[in-house]
Amino acid sequence: MDARRVIAELRRGEDPSPRDLAWFAQGLADGTVSAAQGGAFAMGVCLRGLSEAGRVALTLAMRDSGHVLDWDLDAPVLDKHSTGGVGDCVSLVLAPALAACGVYVPMISGRGLGHTGGTLDKLEAIPGYSVGVDEAMLRHVVGDVGCAIVSASADIAPADKRLYAIRDVTATVESLDLITASILSKKLAAGLQSLVLDVKTGSGAFMKSPDEARALAEALVSTANAAGCPTTALITDMSQPLAPALGNALEVDVSMAVLTGEATGPLLDLSIALGAELLTTAGIEGGEAKLRKAITSGAAAERFGRMVYALGGPLSFVEDWRRFLPEATVILEVPAPADGVVTEMDGEALGLAVVDLGGGRRVETDVVDPAVGLSDMVRLGDRVRRGQPLCRVHAAREGQAAAAAQAVLEAITLGETAPAATPLVLERVS
Repeated sequence: MDARRVIAELRRGEDPSPRDLAWFAQGLADGTVSAAQGGAFAMGVCLRGLSEAGRVALTLAMRDSGHVLDWDLDAPVLDKHSTGGVGDCVSLVLAPALAACGVYVPMISGRGLGHTGGTLDKLEAIPGYSVGVDEAMLRHVVGDVGCAIVSASADIAPADKRLYAIRDVTATVESLDLITASILSKKLAAGLQSLVLDVKTGSGAFMKSPDEARALAEALVSTANAAGCPTTALITDMSQPLAPALGNALEVDVSMAVLTGEATGPLLDLSIALGAELLTTAGIEGGEAKLRKAITSGAAAERFGRMVYALGGPLSFVEDWRRFLPEATVILEVPAPADGVVTEMDGEALGLAVVDLGGGRRVETDVVDPAVGLSDMVRLGDRVRRGQPLCRVHAAREGQAAAAAQAVLEAITLGETAPAATPLVLERVS
């Protein structure tokens, strides 16, 4: 095998064979393939693209570059993946709700990326919660509780870990083929029997237009199904934050409010829509009713509490979660500058404001402040009067709070006429 031959095939617009891709992925994982060769490979895929068969072969090669989990349980093993947005804490609601419906959810999640928050960062706002567990602990928690939200171990799709770092510094992140292989190699390595994808579009998403989101959804769904994992996708609206809060502890707070029946709204609605879609794909009927009962009965909250305790968190977290979550030292209301209706929100700018507060990372080594963020966000179509709060900023210092408040004012547009209502779920791709 020779990396140069694989790269040359890509340069000519040809698909390398599945055998060649498997060798190349293993070389990325074990260092046989150099960083320069990895960069040339990524650029070749980015510029010339792969056929659907080539994309499937690359995804499977990256999955098989490390350990692939295999489950022997008495119910389906399911999961969901979101392409990223702001105020998106669906995983914290959906994983325990699915577990309460009798299925198993080994949810291997990620950290914040760019302006979007990361599920692992949110859970680490809970004192003691450990996202880094070995396979034995993952199997124990999933088998006992029904769900575990953790990080990928070093031997899960190691080729993707190396290639992702290379893509980040070679301007090849945007390749549809590489995005698809990156997302699915990790999910398929978890040994799933069905998967649902939440592909977001709008100002707070990576895919700003519906056409971009549809292209990604179709690539992900066709590849996952061809790889043997029954998968569907929902294209969902991210023209405003999903939950009324952005920031790690603040999003845990709103998730707990939904799980304990204190709150309803888009976070609950989308969690149920995605969960029902996933259960249907797995051959389980009546998913919406089952999920609503799991939440309203308290069964989902109970599962979440058991998961938190099993992974090192407080025993009584669900009963008094606000006592355990960190709080910011400065809380500042952002008053509306005039009377009007909220007509537009720049979700990416709001997410970056949270990053600037310390709630996300500019570089990998940054330490995240779990307490900072934005809460009590207005929504599109809300009518506000001058001086009424648009949101509350939670910050470590007054200067940071003032800067975030200015960013919020620039990100929220007030007008005279309410915008047309946009459905939460825009399209289904199967």
